[in-house]
Amino acid sequence: MKKTQLLFLTMFGILAFSCQPKTESTNQEAPLKKVAIAEIEAGIRDFIAAKTTENNGIFPVKDENHDLRMKLVRVHTEYLSNLGPKRHFACVDLVDESGDVYDVDFFMEGDPGSMTVTETTVHKLNGKPFYSWKQKKEDKTWYRVPLEQSNNSLLGVVEGEDSFEFYYSVQVPELSGPAKMWIPIAESDDFQEVTILSIDLPGKHRNLDEKVYDNTILYLDLGPEDSGKAIEISYSVNRKEKGPYEASAPDPAVYLASNILMPKGGRFEEIAKEVLGPKIRESHLIQARALYDYIIDNMRYLKFGDFGRGDSNYACDSKTGNCSEFHSFFISLARSVDIPARFAIGASIPSDRNEGGIDGYHCWAEFYADGKWWPVDISEANKYSALATYYFGRHPANRVELSRGRDLTVNPSPASGPINFLAYPYLEIDGKEVKAKSTFSFQRKADS
Repeated sequence: MKKTQLLFLTMFGILAFSCQPKTESTNQEAPLKKVAIAEIEAGIRDFIAAKTTENNGIFPVKDENHDLRMKLVRVHTEYLSNLGPKRHFACVDLVDESGDVYDVDFFMEGDPGSMTVTETTVHKLNGKPFYSWKQKKEDKTWYRVPLEQSNNSLLGVVEGEDSFEFYYSVQVPELSGPAKMWIPIAESDDFQEVTILSIDLPGKHRNLDEKVYDNTILYLDLGPEDSGKAIEISYSVNRKEKGPYEASAPDPAVYLASNILMPKGGRFEEIAKEVLGPKIRESHLIQARALYDYIIDNMRYLKFGDFGRGDSNYACDSKTGNCSEFHSFFISLARSVDIPARFAIGASIPSDRNEGGIDGYHCWAEFYADGKWWPVDISEANKYSALATYYFGRHPANRVELSRGRDLTVNPSPASGPINFLAYPYLEIDGKEVKAKSTFSFQRKADS
């Protein structure tokens, strides 16, 4: 083994995996003079900034398998480490021009203010590692071990593509008079190909165009004769994994606006600016990652109390909720510091089986930065911390989108005004919302 390689491998002695520092003691004869973590962070930031300036706004990353043109997303301050006298480790998230997020390991030498990067290694792509580390018993040095297979399916993720039939079922409750119902209709876009296989509807019905977010909404006029009848819609869905995608600048009147339960400004602006601190001068991409991490670290996924309405104020006060609270809170914070963001809702298709019921709706968000829309799923990242990097910029293939946006306005509209969001049907009787029993189920296609 070359001397320089042995030096680098010895430096891994406190790492079980890259970005996961261990605490075993080293065999240094004299006490280590540790550099403050803030100084390591400043060193790696200065290095990236200097190289970015040298390369016209792009940070180049090269190792034996990659030749990438990157921009900084986040320095993992929780993983910055001293490896010994004048030797330091940093783990950084960088995004490639394609929108892929790479976890890159840096090893540095030197004193504060004059640190030199001695090795750069691409460790993960969208949260999936290329390698791990093992330690030799003989000399305690660490060596890199390639991963033959790295699969996120056990954590609910289907990568690439997925194909399934999706069944949307509603039972009309007992009616003593007229009733109205609004149901979202899934549609095709660049990431999902949707075909209605069959549709069975009682009452009088027609499609409505919701123009702000371009939704199609099924409207039904129902009466006592429809009591107990079933509404059944069957879809064929071919879905692609969703990553960052280029788009023209969004309308600020829509994507920087307040919504009824998703306001901006006020305390949301105060919180966002406090979270960002000096990052308020950074790019929207870096700022969005800081807000994303803040919500992961400070909220709990808990279906208790007044959850499920996507109420940013409730999320802010309770620090709990389901996916609707997580993403509403994020959107309120993002819009409050001029990051365009938007809301969508549908269903996640189980990855660990090929048929059966689905546990309700699921929602997610996107934000706009660097000329792209970036998908995020913060509630799933909160549940599965190992996928926090994946869900910043990715939505898996195993889901179907039913509608987009908040405060949906159609004609005819409910008596209460705009519809908050639409996944389950909105049933109105005597001017008041009434819950209708709804179930989602699926059958994965045999060739998926």
